[in-house]
Amino acid sequence: AGPPPAPCRRPRPARHEPGPGRAEAAYSPPMKIHIGNGARLFVDVEGPGLVPDGARMREKPTLICMHGGPGFDHAAFKPAFSQLADLAQIVYYDHRGHGRSDPRPSSEWTLDTWADDIVRLCDALGIERPIVLGQSFGGFVAQRYIARHPGHASKVILSSTSHHMGLERKLAAFERRGGPEARALAQAFWSQPSRETFEAYWAGVRHLYNTRPAADPEASGRTLVNLDILLHFVGGEKQDLGLLQGLEQARCPVLVMVGEDDPVCPLEDALEIHEALPPQWRQLARFPGVGHGAWRDDPTAAFAVLKKFIAE
Repeated sequence: AGPPPAPCRRPRPARHEPGPGRAEAAYSPPMKIHIGNGARLFVDVEGPGLVPDGARMREKPTLICMHGGPGFDHAAFKPAFSQLADLAQIVYYDHRGHGRSDPRPSSEWTLDTWADDIVRLCDALGIERPIVLGQSFGGFVAQRYIARHPGHASKVILSSTSHHMGLERKLAAFERRGGPEARALAQAFWSQPSRETFEAYWAGVRHLYNTRPAADPEASGRTLVNLDILLHFVGGEKQDLGLLQGLEQARCPVLVMVGEDDPVCPLEDALEIHEALPPQWRQLARFPGVGHGAWRDDPTAAFAVLKKFIAE
């Protein structure tokens, strides 16, 4: 759908923080990148941007992966997304204030700021026309990015995400998956977010997010969590979230991926996101029997869809 994207420039060595004894000119990710006003984002880059192709060097597109949460980090993408490195250079980063990025004041914990950070990061790294993937909360950021910067990306992937709070849908979905107890835990957290309600929610319903046991049971332990950001967002901006209207601004192909058994970002939300996008740009991939993050429950099908969308 639409013309092929313009090529992406590979990240250049830009304003990173050298370690002891490392020359400033060296490009050796991971690194912290200055994006303006004292903010630094943790960035890790996988794969070369230029690869030998016969008598020339071919430029691969750049895939920017935006993690979920809020309050989490990029670790959930690894190592699964490494299989895309043959098609694209992959840029992982931690949102402003998250993970290994520098702490930032709560006044900056907003969707507008996080969406604008994509552009700031691309400017700092010399990336043009990226493919931007937003998973869950990262999909909230990607939707706001579409609205605020419609001509910036070559393609966007909205994975397991929602456009609003949609509390009743969440509660009904959790009840289908885990009965009245799961519904009650979800209602307590999403309507009255606190450390106590989140801890009870996470312990009681996290296993309901997906339909299959985790392929890597230790993966969740590698994730850095900042509950202050999570509670700030869920108790504030998330309550009145409304992202559908901005989606009409899309000016590039947008793939919506949804697991049909996702309780926290239900199928109905994804269908409404898809319908709100301009018809000439929208694509939809539904995964039966799959929960939150399609690659977790059906990696073969999910990565086949991602590879096709990146390559086409």
